[in-house]
Amino acid sequence: MPRPTAKLTAEDMAPVSDPHGPKNKIGPTGRPLPNLPEVLPPTKRGPAQVIAMCNQKGGVGKTTTTINLGAAIAETGRKVLLIDFDPQGSASIGLGVQPHDLEISVYNLLMQRDITPDEVIRPTRVENLDLLPANIDLSAAEVQLVQEVAREYTLQRVLEPIIPLYDVILIDCAPSLGLLTVNALTASNGIVVPLECEFFALRGLAMLTDTIGKVQDRLNPKLEIVGILGTMFDGRTTHAREVLDRVVQAFDERVFHTVIRRTVKFPETTVVGEPITTYAPSSQAAHQYRDLAKEVLARCPAG
Repeated sequence: MPRPTAKLTAEDMAPVSDPHGPKNKIGPTGRPLPNLPEVLPPTKRGPAQVIAMCNQKGGVGKTTTTINLGAAIAETGRKVLLIDFDPQGSASIGLGVQPHDLEISVYNLLMQRDITPDEVIRPTRVENLDLLPANIDLSAAEVQLVQEVAREYTLQRVLEPIIPLYDVILIDCAPSLGLLTVNALTASNGIVVPLECEFFALRGLAMLTDTIGKVQDRLNPKLEIVGILGTMFDGRTTHAREVLDRVVQAFDERVFHTVIRRTVKFPETTVVGEPITTYAPSSQAAHQYRDLAKEVLARCPAG
């Protein structure tokens, strides 16, 4: 069966912001857009920047952002590993892997000392992008790790051998602030917080920043917030604009200039099991994630 092709909408055909345009052009966050340079290919491989994609609220575009940001960074020639750290296995599904078909997953890597990363990591259809998949077995790890010594460092331990092999490692966290998420934060250098431009998502941000602060104090002093990303943004609604304004007022330069707008294409990419950058490479959404990749790499140089 031929693969379905994406049809461009009027929104997609709209001109994309010219990165070489006026420096004082105002972006959707109400601030002047930065004049980010083009990302050059890496001069060497590794050590990887480990970035956790974290928000305890579900449905904020976290998995979508992990997949598409990873693919956009991979386009620059950097070697990227995407870790599905959610028992729902959504990131695995989004890259064409069926979680119920997995014989071995990130759960086995965490809980069995005789399993190596090479046995679990698999390539994807996207060049330079690998996947460490997950399935429902991972939910058992949350209970079993409670019995372990130094349980918060389990993921960090299993990632140590592969840090030199990648330029960027992205961890798609579960929508909770449990032990799995704490493991991800302990193993990471930075955090990207996808935030739906909606009031209830904004309320949970204080709880998340409190958890991040505790991890910084007690487990990982090197952990930093790379940025907060507005997702599912609809500039036609006053509510979305107000929520984004409040986030910028509270977090200022920590908020990315790039904003991910609502589009019907993201559900379509899940069906075909590939990122927006390959499914609809000329779409507005694909360009938004490429812009985000530039911002992330400017804040966290990799390669």
